[in-house]
Amino acid sequence: MVRTASAAGSRTGKVVHGTGRRIRRATSAEGAGESGLAKLIELHALNSFGDMLITVALASTIFFSVPTGEARGRVALYLLITMAPFAVLAPVVGPLLDRLPHGRRAAMAMAMLARAVLAWTMAGVIAGGGIALYPEALGVLVASKAYGVVRSVVVPRLLPSRLSLVKANSRVTLAGLLATGVAAGVGGLLHLLGPGWPLRGAFLVFVIGTLMAFHLPPAVDSAKGEQRAVLHAEAHGEGSHLIHHRPSPVKTPLRAVGPSVILALRAMSAMKWLVGFLVMFLAFLLREEPIGGLQPTVALGLVAVAAGTGNALGSVLGSWLRTRGPEATVAVMLLLATCVTAAAALWYGVVTVVLVAAVAGMAASLGKLALDALIQRDVPEAVRTSAFARSETLMQLSWVAGGAVGILLPLNGKLGLSIAAGVVALALVWTLHSLHRVGLRRHPAAARVV
Repeated sequence: MVRTASAAGSRTGKVVHGTGRRIRRATSAEGAGESGLAKLIELHALNSFGDMLITVALASTIFFSVPTGEARGRVALYLLITMAPFAVLAPVVGPLLDRLPHGRRAAMAMAMLARAVLAWTMAGVIAGGGIALYPEALGVLVASKAYGVVRSVVVPRLLPSRLSLVKANSRVTLAGLLATGVAAGVGGLLHLLGPGWPLRGAFLVFVIGTLMAFHLPPAVDSAKGEQRAVLHAEAHGEGSHLIHHRPSPVKTPLRAVGPSVILALRAMSAMKWLVGFLVMFLAFLLREEPIGGLQPTVALGLVAVAAGTGNALGSVLGSWLRTRGPEATVAVMLLLATCVTAAAALWYGVVTVVLVAAVAGMAASLGKLALDALIQRDVPEAVRTSAFARSETLMQLSWVAGGAVGILLPLNGKLGLSIAAGVVALALVWTLHSLHRVGLRRHPAAARVV
């Protein structure tokens, strides 16, 4: 028995070691290991793993453990207590990061540590599902989104010469998606031990993440040549401006980043709105009125798998497409999402609902990568990291707005999807009109000093 156990342990150790080497080889490919991007990819995978464990714990308490009517009230309360303050706090995250250009590793570590402390605290109160749980969930949400903004800002600083920004971002995103899928299964197993165990697992993950954040390369904290950027609409036309802050008392110059970035921001806001709407609306709809005679958990599982698959497919396509025609990519993704959502409203059923979840996930993932490519192409390098921070904040607020609409609508599949299709169609018309004026560029729009 001792020899058998020893042999089994040895084989397990070899499998784990071999898997670790393959993962490190994949994350370090094309210069990512030398630049330090591989360490950021691994940190993001760990971050996504921990966030998913917290999601499993909250969903089991707020959503699955009570009847649908009560669950809807709990989720509405969750939105009110967490999302409303977040909508106020999120726009502040970008400017705060501009004031801390040399402390990005510390900012990421603090975002990890804050979630570790909150996860441990939530583990003691989650069984009762009391009101004290919600402020703690707000803290987790704010820390998670702060990490997301910092991560977007840091990627250009660790970009290898052999990778484009869109390909690097797709690699980071795909690692997070794979970790999320693994964490969902682990969280489910931990929940069998008790409602607080996924949170205790998240505590351990975020403690490890805190230590890993401090081991990121020093380039993460290097802000040489960077300046603060502020994005806002032009008084005339479809453009936007970047304000360069300088210590000199001379009048601040304004550089136009080009209308393509604004076009993509609007389109991506609509796609993030759609994703947020579908998450909240379908979660309650399929639980109350399962489609195709399926069990509620089976229907929800199919939709979740479809959305995750779509996200992964979008990341893979983004890596393959690189920066080819990002304006067209954004417009095509919005068109596809509009058509599939309208089809699901007209022919509501298992196939169309699963399809709309997959397409929405793919469109949001690939559209975000195209937006990254446009920022890389049209925004001056000196202010690019600041622009990433602001675009990330806008995407998160759009998701919140879509989720709020999804929780407030009646649970009628055709009605809800028709409204969603109408909103996305309006955004599509606006995007196509802007695309007609902008045209397709392969080079950045000429910067104008006002």
